[in-house]
Amino acid sequence: MGSSIITLGIGPRAIHRSPAFQSDQLNEKNVIIIGGGPSGLTAALDLVDANVPVAVLERNAIVGGIARTETYKGFHFDMGGHRFFSKSIEVNNFWERILSDRFLTRPRQSRIYYRGKFFNYPLKAVDTFLKLGAVNSFLILISCLRWKAFPYKEEATFEQWVTNRFGKRLFKTFFESYTEKVWGIPCNKLSADWAAQRIKGLSLKTVILTTCGLRKTNIKSLIETFKYPEKGPGMMWEEVANRINQRGGQVRTEAKVTAIYCNGSTVESVEVAEGTAPAIKVAATDFISSMPLSELVLKMEPSAPPEVRTAAEALKYRDFLTVCLILDSKKIFTDNWIYIHDPSVKVGRIQNYRNWSPMMVPNEHQTSLGLEYFCNEGDELWNMADADLIELGIEELTQLGLTRRTSLSDGCVFRVDKSYPVYDETYKESLSILQEFIESFDNLQTIGRNGLHRYNNQDHAMITGMIAARNVLEPERGDVWSVNEDRQYHETARAES
Repeated sequence: MGSSIITLGIGPRAIHRSPAFQSDQLNEKNVIIIGGGPSGLTAALDLVDANVPVAVLERNAIVGGIARTETYKGFHFDMGGHRFFSKSIEVNNFWERILSDRFLTRPRQSRIYYRGKFFNYPLKAVDTFLKLGAVNSFLILISCLRWKAFPYKEEATFEQWVTNRFGKRLFKTFFESYTEKVWGIPCNKLSADWAAQRIKGLSLKTVILTTCGLRKTNIKSLIETFKYPEKGPGMMWEEVANRINQRGGQVRTEAKVTAIYCNGSTVESVEVAEGTAPAIKVAATDFISSMPLSELVLKMEPSAPPEVRTAAEALKYRDFLTVCLILDSKKIFTDNWIYIHDPSVKVGRIQNYRNWSPMMVPNEHQTSLGLEYFCNEGDELWNMADADLIELGIEELTQLGLTRRTSLSDGCVFRVDKSYPVYDETYKESLSILQEFIESFDNLQTIGRNGLHRYNNQDHAMITGMIAARNVLEPERGDVWSVNEDRQYHETARAES
């Protein structure tokens, strides 16, 4: 491509090939946001509301990132299951402002499937005792007491963290198999940071005392209801994108950033490829990115220092695909989703979309399920033909006793790459190097789950977008890296007596 650089257009349609700012406008703020997921779109809406020209560049055909809603023959599919709840007043106000009249309030129900039985999640003492049996429950309790008395002195790994709180036997029963399905690495190679975010505040002691009536107030528990858009989380982000466009910003889908051009501590432009059109360079005053941190660094020109590139290459991601099965059955199970801890099948989690919202299913006579398979991009499972994956899905669903093969009507497959930033043994060291490098730029911020390589939820990602937008508008910079840093378990709530 040529060496000419174009400036960010302010019209609702295009990134113009001719300069869009007059000479007296060039010192004004204009922002390119890489990634049209929750963090990028939140930042963009805040900026256009402040009359700052913005272009959002999203590589996929639809917005929402991991929180998008896919469709097939009138059925709607949520990629991963996105409940709308938050401890942030600002996030809740944002959601209400966008979709106040199109939210449903849904009951939370999830269970664990283990050895042919369904266990309540979170675990409840009586339910668990009855289904595991007296002997096994007694051995779990003894194991818990033993590890409470003589815990691991270090809690560096997921296995150590969970064992110190629940005992080795309960770890083996309910945590090991599923966790290794998700991450594809042994639990003794997975950082304890992930456990702290996902299961902090839930202890066997608390469950037993509560069940026995010995503790009645201020119990931490999982939320019991959540809000959910009528046709999935994508409704939220499609509406946000519409508002950005209506207010003069641009949300460009199928716009892939192929290079980031830097000059010292300043990012000057990005190279964008849209469809089959020749790639173009686009300049702006500020850049916000939610693309995977490793990709961002490796696409920089001139190249980042060798130690920074090595750190970027060391970051790992976990991908997943969803096998969506349409079944000729109105009711299969009442859960929103079920965790499959059975090592004899590959499926890790099963969503029932009708239980998320009846409007996800276009008729009263069928049900759609999403079978989530965790994998790595390019491996055998990822590359399997869609027809073979649908066959695998119905075979495993039948093996688990959840439906009959004859109930299968149709199916489709959706793949989601780089869904989970991996917290392995070396990620902290690499991330520290990358954070220092990113913070050396005066007009570049990274946000969101992949932009910060942090297992954040949707609301955490949105908060990083809000902070980044404020940093563009105001001289004092907020710290996007501190969001969710306190490792407070994201889903606990105080229950009244």
